[in-house]
Amino acid sequence: MRRLRACLGAAAAVGLTAAGTTALVAGHASGATSALSNRWYAAAPYLMPLDNDPPNATAIMDATGLKAFQLAFVLAPNGGGCSPTWGGTAAVSSDTAVQSVINTIRAKGGDVSVSIGGYGGTKLGQTCSDAAATAAAYQQVITKYGLHAIDFDLEEPEYENTAAIKNEIGAAKILQQNNPGLYVSVTTAGTADGTGWFGKQMLLEAKSQGFTPNNFSIMPFDGGFNGAASQTSALTNFNAILQSTFGWNQATAYAHEGFSGMNGRSDSGEIFSQSDFQTVLDYATGHNMDRFTFWSLNRDRQCDPVDNGGRTSGTCSSVAQNSWDFAKYSVKFAGATPPTTPPTPTPTPTPTPTGCKTAWSSSAVYTAGNEVSYNQHNWKAKWWTQNEVPTANDWGPWQDEGAC
Repeated sequence: MRRLRACLGAAAAVGLTAAGTTALVAGHASGATSALSNRWYAAAPYLMPLDNDPPNATAIMDATGLKAFQLAFVLAPNGGGCSPTWGGTAAVSSDTAVQSVINTIRAKGGDVSVSIGGYGGTKLGQTCSDAAATAAAYQQVITKYGLHAIDFDLEEPEYENTAAIKNEIGAAKILQQNNPGLYVSVTTAGTADGTGWFGKQMLLEAKSQGFTPNNFSIMPFDGGFNGAASQTSALTNFNAILQSTFGWNQATAYAHEGFSGMNGRSDSGEIFSQSDFQTVLDYATGHNMDRFTFWSLNRDRQCDPVDNGGRTSGTCSSVAQNSWDFAKYSVKFAGATPPTTPPTPTPTPTPTPTGCKTAWSSSAVYTAGNEVSYNQHNWKAKWWTQNEVPTANDWGPWQDEGAC
């Protein structure tokens, strides 16, 4: 669903080659890097590199230990056609902006996957003539950026179009065959039952074409969900759907299942906190699921001023958090330990000595508020006193006012 992606802005650009181009060619494309483990591609949170106030990817890497990013979204051109663009507007073939982001991430030892589709916009499966033409358009993206991973985000309105879904699933199968080792995820809407009618039809299309991606991920939000318990229940139900559709046992189904959440306040006003993410993470790792990701890093920061869940934003979470709190759950899923940043100690201020009061006298009578000096400190009487030496004693008559 992810309605924010449609209403709060688009994203980016992609290039051109044939569907038969192999991973060997892609691996030598400009800016390519050695592949990360599949676990990192499975843990890559979504990032819009051209819209929704893109955060600095390398700052996130430094703060969290994150290595992989899911860049979003590749679409058909807004005016029609079968060539890839970022967000319907920026052609991949002439892109330099996203390439720069990718190069920066790779220079720090990270990598990216690219997500195609999303909520809203026109998808290439809707405009290209068949699966081969759709695959050829996506191959341009793989080759230009030297990709080792790709995500098919199949949801409204495209997944209601039978011909478009046939093109997308067919393209995914072609890309998987022509790019050995390519990590492929398929993401679709989640419901309390796991996924809805259109999601089930998409699974049946994959079965009919003999296509098995690394995982089928559902997005259990924007559907009347209420925290982690409702999400893990949906994941359990979706597992049963995978079993019945593909004839898998439970463990095999979990090994091909993924979770794609939404951090903070969802489009429909659901709230998913850090504790909800921890619960779902425990479920995912406990059941050996293949993927754990979320929408989005652009939102993984506290609103300013603090919003307390009052609105949904594309640039902040609307819940109380430290920046990149939610990214750290992806890092844990990948099998790494997020770095801890020790709090900066607050320095104890050095008191500035003041002038000394009249020296204390053993024979004088002092009443509350009278001030004297003794042993290079000033002292204030708390009550009537005589012949009691000023000392730092909570029960004594004198209050230490500091050095003089």
